[in-house]
Amino acid sequence: MSEPSINRRMRSVEDLLDLMDGLFARESVRWTSDAGSAWWNNFYADRTRPVPFFADKPDENLARWVREGVLSPTRVLDLGSGPGRNALFLAERGYAVDAVDLSSAAVKWGRERAADRQLDVSFTCGNAFTLPPDALPGPYGLVYDSGCLHHLPPHRRISYLQLLQRTLAPGGYLGLACFARGKMGAEAPDEQLYQDGEFEAGIAFSPDDLRWVFADLGEIEIRPMATQDRDSPWFGESFLLTALFRRPE
Repeated sequence: MSEPSINRRMRSVEDLLDLMDGLFARESVRWTSDAGSAWWNNFYADRTRPVPFFADKPDENLARWVREGVLSPTRVLDLGSGPGRNALFLAERGYAVDAVDLSSAAVKWGRERAADRQLDVSFTCGNAFTLPPDALPGPYGLVYDSGCLHHLPPHRRISYLQLLQRTLAPGGYLGLACFARGKMGAEAPDEQLYQDGEFEAGIAFSPDDLRWVFADLGEIEIRPMATQDRDSPWFGESFLLTALFRRPE
């Protein structure tokens, strides 16, 4: 007679992170390959919805860094690319862009936009933090994230930093836009989020929060995103915080 199976499956950091994913209510999970993908596919299903970042225009901070020569053409990873508005902007300006998103609906839309504009962007549908290394091999001179970080639970920042460690080139840049403390997103301490088991609107960050998370990178700039009007060629909403860091050589 065989012994009853024992649920002792944890022997790696990833096993622990997977277990912690399960501490959150499924309806608030927006970062996993199953529940997260389903949530975002539903979100992108209706392209006519009045969602500000459905517009095919890049973040104003990214556009300024490019325009002012802070960032030069390089190989880029667009993390949580959605339908590719930032990826396409960079590709038009000579950057070689790999774009990754959980949502197959967003990736399909991005590929259509790229084809319409005859731009070469490599779109991948999947979880950037669990894809095999050869899917996003790097090294990248720029990792850009507009809205990914604030949808991750605290423990998945470990996955985020591991991805940067593996893919961001020495001297490369991390640019991001995330929910700003006092403007949008959960402001409870990290430990409280696990007690609540959800954070449906995402997590808010302050400049000091970002400095702490990315303490191994050099700070170039942290500032609120500049609001853009409807006719602007750039995207800008005041509830977002923008930042640019650089990895030491």
